Amino acid sequence: MEANDDFDARVRRRLRQLRQQRAMTLEDVASRSAIDVSTLSRLESGKRRLALDHLPRLAAALSVSTDELLAPPTVEDPRVRGNAHTRDQITFWPLTGGGPAGGLHAYKIRISARRRRPPAELPVHEGHDWMYVLSGRMRLLLGDRDFTIDPGEAVEFSTWTPHWFGAVDGPVEAVALFGVHGQRVHVHTDQR
Repeated sequence: MEANDDFDARVRRRLRQLRQQRAMTLEDVASRSAIDVSTLSRLESGKRRLALDHLPRLAAALSVSTDELLAPPTVEDPRVRGNAHTRDQITFWPLTGGGPAGGLHAYKIRISARRRRPPAELPVHEGHDWMYVLSGRMRLLLGDRDFTIDPGEAVEFSTWTPHWFGAVDGPVEAVALFGVHGQRVHVHTDQR
C-alpha cells in the first residue's frame, strides 16, 4: 500500500509541476482532458486516487507522453543566482530567489567603512527589517536612539520608525531580511 501511495503522490506532484510549467490552469487541463475540474483538483490535492484511464487523457492534455507524466519530477537547480549591486555604500548579494515565503528576501550585505554619517532626516517606509551582523560593528539609529550592534547580534525593527544603519569603525558584513517594501527601498537602484 505504501508503494502505491508514493507512486500516487509522485504522479500528483508531476501533474502539478507540468501544469504550472505550461502556465495552464486547472480549467485548461480539465477541458483538454475531458475530466471535470473538481475531479482534477481532487486528483492534484490527493483527495481522490488516480485511475488508469486518467493517465493517457492527462498526458495528452499536457502534451507529454504517459511515460513523461509518470517520470519523477525534475529537480531544478537550487542555487540562487543574482548579481551583487551597490547602493548608498552598501553592497547587496541576493540569497533568495524569486518566491521566498511570506514575501521576504534575504541578502548578504557589506556596509562600506565610509558609510558613517546618517542623513539629516532618517528615512521611514513601509516594511520590517531584520539583520544579523557577521563581522564588524554596525551603527543603527532608530528614532532618537543610537545602537552599536556587534558580530553575533541580530536586530529587527519596523521601518515605520525613522532609521539608518552604517559602520562604526570598519566595514560590516551582515545577513538581512527585507519584506517586499523594504527590499524596494534598500536594494533597488531605481529612485521611487
